[in-house]
Formats: sequence, C-alpha cells, structure tokens
Amino acid sequence: MQVIVHGGAGGRPDEPEPRQAVLDDAADAGVSADEPLDAVEAAVTVLESSPRFNAGVGGAVQSDGVVRTDAGIMTDDRAIGAACSMPGVEHAVSVARAVMEETPHGFVSGDHAVALAEAFEIETGMDLWSERTREKWNELDAPDGDARAHLAWIRDRYGRSDPDGRETDAAGVGDEHDHDTVGAVAFEDGQLAAATSTGGRWLALAGRVGDVPQVGSGFYCGPAAGVSATGAGEDIARVTLSRRVSRHVERGLDADAATSLAIDEFGELTGSSAGVIAIDANGTVGSAYNSEGMQSAVARD
Repeated sequence: MQVIVHGGAGGRPDEPEPRQAVLDDAADAGVSADEPLDAVEAAVTVLESSPRFNAGVGGAVQSDGVVRTDAGIMTDDRAIGAACSMPGVEHAVSVARAVMEETPHGFVSGDHAVALAEAFEIETGMDLWSERTREKWNELDAPDGDARAHLAWIRDRYGRSDPDGRETDAAGVGDEHDHDTVGAVAFEDGQLAAATSTGGRWLALAGRVGDVPQVGSGFYCGPAAGVSATGAGEDIARVTLSRRVSRHVERGLDADAATSLAIDEFGELTGSSAGVIAIDANGTVGSAYNSEGMQSAVARD
C-alpha cells in the first residue's frame, strides 16, 4: 500500500511540526488499511478529527455561524460518492462513502445527507467548533437578515475573484486556514482511490459549496490516476483541476510531471493558488502547489 495525504495549500503555518505529525499519523493509518478505499477513508478521518485543519473539527464558519462539511471519494472504476453542506458531521468522508456504496446516487446534500449519515450510524450532531474558530467568530459582529444582508457583510471578508477569475486578497477578516482542505490518495496492486474533505471557506455565504465534493474538481480517480486538490475552490472548479491532472497522466506523463504541469496551467488560467497530490497506476507519487506551502506525507508498507 502507498498513501499520500495533504493538509491544504495556503500560507505557511505557524506551527508546522504538530501539523506534520498529524499528517504522518494519517498516512500511517491509511497504509495499514486492507485496500485503497479503506486507506483514503482512514487517512482522511484522522485529519477531520484534528482542529489544525479545515475539515471536520475546526472547519470554516459560514456567514450564519454554522460549520458545514463537504467531502468526495472515488475509486479507479469511477465509483463516486459525495456529500455536502452537512452541519454537525465530523467525518464527511464516511458520508461520501455511504453515498457511493449504499445509494444509487453520486451526490447527496444538506439535511438529507445528515439523515443518511444517521441511517448508517455515522455520528451527527458533533461540535465542530475549535478554540481558534470560536475566538475568531466571537470577534465579529455577525449580521441578521436575509441573504442580501449576509452578502453585504461578507463582501470584504471573503476571498473572491475578479471578472477574469483571478483571486484577489480579501480585506477585513481573513483566515489562514481557508485552504486547509485535506485529502488522500492510495494505491495497491493496481487499484487506486482518492478522497477530499473540507469545511469550506471562512465567512462564505451560508450554503456555499466549493470544489471539494465536485467530481473532477476537488477529487478524481480513474484507471490512470487518483487525485486530490486543495486551494481556491471556485477556480479549481472552473478548470476541473483534479481531472486535468488525471488527463495528463492518460496522455503519458507520470503523476509527478502531471501534477506540476496542471498547477502551472492552473496559475496561468486563474492567477490563484492551489495544490494537488496524485498517484498513478504505476505507483508513482506526485505533489505540486503554487501557494506559499502545502504540507503532505507519504507512507508505504
């Protein structure tokens, strides 16, 4: 078994060593699994339980003061599962897997995804706040009112793109964990799986869904490669970044070259920051980013 995990592409963390220790633990949990699908779920659940990342506990808070989680999972036979906008669900990746294995669908959202989690004994009603997110939220004067009032309030607080799709720096309240989405890719005996999980973006409009649960954007897996992406979500979705990496592998590049090329193209197309990890069908591992940093870990049995 080979496993690579990431903790998000963004700024350089204040405490990289403890974060790296969690990533190492996640990779070790994955490599101990029996098959790639089990491996990516096991690895991602470790990261979802750590408040050092923007997934599960410690996820980003939306404009109505609620943490909602999203995830997607996929295998090389193109079986997919995704779930989004789930308040109180720590292990979004497990809900995504339930969608894949227990339903005839590929994507379930909101309260219905939470109900699905309950039906398959995945914990719900969890406290997803961390000390960091609670302190930051308490410093704000959150709005009442309708969606227009929320949009007016977040306009200078949310990372956004200009008309050309290029991300601009948000004034006011930002969050260094905005891009700390987590993901994992695993490979064994010719089989691949990939998964990505997130709490979204800090002070996004309530109900916003980014790239993470969108197949081909935040995650992708096919016979050629498994991929997990992280970064500026709207822009990742615009260029289907994970599918782009896999397509480069299909055209003859290995995972290392494919991730580098895809990130170069992403920067040219959007002017935004992102990162990707991948493993191809030959077991070659790839990782690339154009942000200040992206911590990752690799484990092999």
